[in-house]
Amino acid sequence: MEQGRARYNEYSSYLKRKYGEKVYKLPVNLPGTCPNRDGTVSTGGCIFCDEEGAGFECLPSSMEAARQVKENKAFFIKRFNARKFFVYFQAFSNTYCDLELFRQNVLSAVEDKDVIGISISTRPDCISSSYLDFLAGIKAEKGLDINIELGLQTVNYHTLKKINRGHTLAEFIDAVLRIKKYSMEVVTHLILNLPWDDETDVAESARICSALGVDFIKIHSLYVVQNTVLGDMYERGEFQIISLDEYIDRVILFLEHLNPEIVIQRLVGKGPQGNLLFCNWGTSWWKIKRKIEETMEERDTWQGKRFDYIDGAALKKRGFDQRPVLT
Repeated sequence: MEQGRARYNEYSSYLKRKYGEKVYKLPVNLPGTCPNRDGTVSTGGCIFCDEEGAGFECLPSSMEAARQVKENKAFFIKRFNARKFFVYFQAFSNTYCDLELFRQNVLSAVEDKDVIGISISTRPDCISSSYLDFLAGIKAEKGLDINIELGLQTVNYHTLKKINRGHTLAEFIDAVLRIKKYSMEVVTHLILNLPWDDETDVAESARICSALGVDFIKIHSLYVVQNTVLGDMYERGEFQIISLDEYIDRVILFLEHLNPEIVIQRLVGKGPQGNLLFCNWGTSWWKIKRKIEETMEERDTWQGKRFDYIDGAALKKRGFDQRPVLT
């Protein structure tokens, strides 16, 4: 590998290349729930999910979307001197609501002139052409960049059932293909240390995301919240969480198999404050991130090192994929 070249395609560098500066996300918390909670698909939600649905840093959902944008923007300007923003619909499944209500909330949130894009967090089984039609219209009319965040967590469909995701791998594939037809970007969330997955699942997650042309990846480490199904299982000793060194090995394995053009938004997550039974092996997320980067340097490895499995890999290995010389 060339000296001085980045070991992976980091999000902060991508933003500077594309927009010329750092871009900040303004979280917006909409009233809503999830089909995995209200009985449409299942009840109780994912076994690791608490009542806030991954929206623990958001303002109250009772607050109008435009006001949430205004208040969060003022905070980021004061603290970071920020100038460009993405509106981030973060908690629960934001496309799981009446289309007209969704339309009103999105239109309200993007009125600010400094908003250059939208990030929408949702589930693979909550993507449909009618919602994508609306978003494509907003994208064209306002010139906004739009990416849709899909929680997948793992490509192992046995583990998907174990953690009560309530959707299949096929539904994730369908959602990605539909989003791509509208020229919008896809962010995929993955947990690389689920107790029921092994390194084969980690590498296959990278392969599937690469083959589908996913644009961004958010890698999470599993955290365990008290009074969740996973929390109860943890307290009963029904599973073991791998060591930090093993987690680092899995992240690097994943990156090695991943298309180097895919942007990495996160190498490790962080859990909500309070009520945590386990989170990041008792250390800070940024120390883990730094250790992953240092280990990649020590091993002289990089994102895409093992990205050799698409476009007829067996033909290439045998030398059969030689283009004819035109005379």
